[in-house]
Amino acid sequence: MNFFITFEGIEGCGKTTQLRLLTQQLRLLGRDVVTTREPGGCPIADAIRNILLDPGNHNLAARAELLLYAAARAQHIDEVIRPALRDGKMVLCDRFTDATIAYQGYGRGLDRELIASLNALASSGTMPDLTILLDMPAEEGLQRARSRNTTQTLEHEGRFEQESLEFHRRVRQGYLDLAQREKRILVIDAMGPPESVSERIFKALEPKLFTERCS
Repeated sequence: MNFFITFEGIEGCGKTTQLRLLTQQLRLLGRDVVTTREPGGCPIADAIRNILLDPGNHNLAARAELLLYAAARAQHIDEVIRPALRDGKMVLCDRFTDATIAYQGYGRGLDRELIASLNALASSGTMPDLTILLDMPAEEGLQRARSRNTTQTLEHEGRFEQESLEFHRRVRQGYLDLAQREKRILVIDAMGPPESVSERIFKALEPKLFTERCS
């Protein structure tokens, strides 16, 4: 059964960890799962990722940033996501179109209608069946992200961690506004130990993914 799940949230919310934990659970249940991320997921998109997340590119114009995300997404969908779904696999992706609305729309203040048009062009009709929004206060997420970058030597991908707290608060609000409008978005409290957050996610997903077991 093909199924497309995306993970969203502010910096430091634990998306990558929770995606990994859910993947393990699904594979134990016999699901064929492909994991990927944005920006990136394939060689061309990974090259664009290097530009987007490099702290040295602090002068990158917001419009250029938006277009680079769209380009990376178009390549990623054609090369990774759509083929996997066509083969009947489940795809779990760390960020997708909602991130562009939250970061470039709410965070940068770019025109949201323009962003919606670019998302539609890049995704070419490919949209998540479900989105897990891991929510926590921006202060907590930013502190976690900066600490992670230091301990895991990820400073080379820390461009967004250089942004102000107010920027990250706008991003969080953007996500919460999206969740109010989109029924596919499940808001999960991301505070607490990773195992507890994982339990919350699986409990929320179970009736949607395994309705045959719950009927």
